[in-house]
Amino acid sequence: MRITKIALTAAATAAMSWSALAADLSGAGATFPYPVYAKWADAYKKETGVGLNYQSIGSGGGIKQIKAKTVTFGASDAPLPGKELDDSGLAQFPMVMGGIVPVINLEGVAPGDLTIDGPTLANIFLGTIKKWNDPAIAKLNPGKTLPSSAIALVHRSDGSGTTYNFTYYLSEVSPEWKSKVGTNTAVQWPAGIGAKGNEGVANNVAQTKGSIGYVEYAYAKQNKLTHTKMVNKAGKAVAPTAESFQAAAANADWNSQPGYGVILANQPGDTSWPMTAATWILIYKKPAASASTAEALKFFAWSYAKGANMAKDLDYVPMPANVVTDVQKMWAAEIKDSSGKPLFTLTH
Repeated sequence: MRITKIALTAAATAAMSWSALAADLSGAGATFPYPVYAKWADAYKKETGVGLNYQSIGSGGGIKQIKAKTVTFGASDAPLPGKELDDSGLAQFPMVMGGIVPVINLEGVAPGDLTIDGPTLANIFLGTIKKWNDPAIAKLNPGKTLPSSAIALVHRSDGSGTTYNFTYYLSEVSPEWKSKVGTNTAVQWPAGIGAKGNEGVANNVAQTKGSIGYVEYAYAKQNKLTHTKMVNKAGKAVAPTAESFQAAAANADWNSQPGYGVILANQPGDTSWPMTAATWILIYKKPAASASTAEALKFFAWSYAKGANMAKDLDYVPMPANVVTDVQKMWAAEIKDSSGKPLFTLTH
């Protein structure tokens, strides 16, 4: 099986570009939001003539590139802490939300047929649950005939915000995972094989019988991968949907962390998807190339205003209107050219 194209070209390239490129707009980073960024960029170019080159290289790569000032903006699913933002002179804001889902390649199992809870998922990735018919998996799936085949683990090999959110969740639900592996954009995996990007993990799972991995939901849905249900914090088995992602995000206090760096994993609520996550943009408050940064802010403002339905079509969750308003006030107040003039002007 081969992964099909997501919005434009393919999973085979590590650094992807889209559309006819504008020389003055560039970004790099997270693969988690790549499908929606690609869709927005295509529509934005048709409307404005301005193109965008985005390298889908993982959050770690995006952070490195924005700090090296080789791109107009970086993109990360792992928010930077306040001190790092201040030390780097960077502004950070959330662009869109989505869900991380376990994906499996198990013969005869359709999407949503299998249910897994957090502790079991942690034990699978710790390598202590080795076969699909393990009693822990069987208990969560009464009446289902599970194969005795070995579980093949697939994880990210690159610095990844998806990994950060995935391991954050596993640390929340498994003391053993927290003590042995912990939370980070890159960890020492106890078992499994590594693949680069959401694209790479999706490809490996699609091609490996008996495998399990984790990807952003758009990659699972568009490429017809088999996702599992998850048991959430309320003890309810839920499916990954825009509604369950929104439920997890409903009570988020976005101003509680510097740079709106709120982690949405393991949120309360009967309908909340337990591995919901936001993705952030990193941009300089006093950029050397102020014209490019101003143009990037126009693109982000357009995406907030006109991109909601495109995001929903891919099962991402748009940012709430009050958060968008707050973010744009921050742009106007903090992102300025060398003379101190704001690069973004609020419209009423």
